[in-house]
Amino acid sequence: MTKFDQITVERWTTWQKIAFRITFLFFVIMAIPWNGFWYDNIFSLRLKTLEYRNLHVFCEYTPKFIEIKTESGHWGIASYVNWAIILLIAALGGLVWTFFDRKRQNFAVLSYWLRTLARYRAGVGILGYGFTKLFPTQMPYPSIGILHTDFINLTPQKIFWLSVGSVPWYESFTGFLELLAGVLLQFRKTSLYGSILLVAALGDIVFVNFAYDGEVHLFSTYLALFGLVVLAYDVPALYNLLIRERYTVPLHYYPAWSKSWRITRLGIKFITFAVFIGLFTFLMYQNFRYDAYKLPHNKGLAQTSGFYNVTEFRVNNKIIPYSPLDTVRWQDATFEKWATFTFKLNKPVQIDILGGGGRPKKDIDRRFEMAGVAGGRRFFTYHADTVNHILYLQNKNIPDTAQKLVFHYIRAGASRVILTGTNENRDSVYMVLDRSNKKSVLPESTLQAGNY
Repeated sequence: MTKFDQITVERWTTWQKIAFRITFLFFVIMAIPWNGFWYDNIFSLRLKTLEYRNLHVFCEYTPKFIEIKTESGHWGIASYVNWAIILLIAALGGLVWTFFDRKRQNFAVLSYWLRTLARYRAGVGILGYGFTKLFPTQMPYPSIGILHTDFINLTPQKIFWLSVGSVPWYESFTGFLELLAGVLLQFRKTSLYGSILLVAALGDIVFVNFAYDGEVHLFSTYLALFGLVVLAYDVPALYNLLIRERYTVPLHYYPAWSKSWRITRLGIKFITFAVFIGLFTFLMYQNFRYDAYKLPHNKGLAQTSGFYNVTEFRVNNKIIPYSPLDTVRWQDATFEKWATFTFKLNKPVQIDILGGGGRPKKDIDRRFEMAGVAGGRRFFTYHADTVNHILYLQNKNIPDTAQKLVFHYIRAGASRVILTGTNENRDSVYMVLDRSNKKSVLPESTLQAGNY
C-alpha cells in the first residue's frame, strides 16, 4: 500500500468530518468575491489604460455584506461581523451536508483542493501588498507638513505608518519578505515555508493594527487565516519532528493528474506568475517612478518646497501680529514637492480617520498626507498658473472640500513668497512667507516615490 493509498482509505471520525465540512464551506465562501465592483473591474480592463489599481482590486478583496457604523466596526472586533455571518452559513451548510453524506470515510481529496485554494488566495493577496512595500508607496516618506506637526496632533495609526515610511529601505525589505511568501505559496513543495512566513508576517501586522487602530487588520487577518489552512496540514508532522524529536516522513496526498489536467495546472500557474508577478512588477515600477500612489501626482510650484514662517499677515489691509491663539492669522505654511500647500491656523479641523488608503486617482482624493493629522493644519491641492502667477487652491480637509481659494503670488527672492487674494470670508488678505532654514532631524531618504 502506498502512502497516498493510506491517506485515501483512512477513516475520519464523525466530528472530524463535520468540522472539515464547515471549514471547507467557510473558506470557499470567504474566497469567492461577492462584491459587484470586483467583477466590474474585470470587464472594464483595457490594455491601454491598465495600471496597478486594476490588479490590486483582485488582491485585497474581503467579503462585506453589512457594515457596523461604530468605532469597533471600523477598527475593532465588530468589523469581523461579516465573518460571523459566513461562519453561521457554513455551519448550517455543513450540518445539511452531513445529513446527506454519511458514508464518506474521509475528505482527503477535498482537503487537497482546500489547501490549493488557500495557497493561491493567500499568495495572490500578499503579492499585491508586497509590491506596494517593495516599491515603498504603501507608507510614504513623511511630508514637510507632517514633519512640522506636533507629535501630540498625530493619531497612533499615523505615527506607526510614518515610523515605517521614514525608513523606506526597511519597508522595501518587508515587501520582499511578503513577495517571497507569495511566491513560495504558489508551489506545493514550498507551500509550508511560504505559509510559515506569511502567518508570521501577517500575524504581526494584525497585532500592530489593533494596537495602533490601523485599518488593514481585517485583510491581514484574512490572509493569515488562509495561511493557517496551508500550515495546519503539516502541523502534526512538525510537532512530531520538532517537539517529540522523532523520525518523521510527512504524508501528502496529490491527485493523479491526467495529461490534460497537467497542462491546465501549468497554464494556471503560468498565468498567475505572468499577471501577478511579471505584469504587477512592471506596473508598480511605473507607479513608483511617475505616480506615488498615495501622495499627489502633480508637481508643485518649482523651487518653493519647504517650511515657511508667516512674517507678515494682513486682513483688509490691517496688520495682524503673530499670536498662537489668534483664530484668523496663519501661524506657518508649507509647500510640498508635489502640488500641496498647507497652513496652520488656531481652529480645529475634522480628523480624517480613514488612513488615506484606497487607490484614488485625483489629487483632491489623495489624503494620506492629511489623514490622522489634527492641530489646525489645512491641506490644499493647487494648480499654478505660472504665466499669470496665480494659485488655484482647493481644500482637502473633510468636510471642507468644496472650499476654493485663489491667490496671486510673487516670488520676492529665493526664499520669499508673497500671497494676495481673498480668504474664505471674502476678506482681502496679504501674506509674506519666508522660507525657514530649519533642518529636519530626519535625513532626506535616497529612496522616494514619485517624480517631482
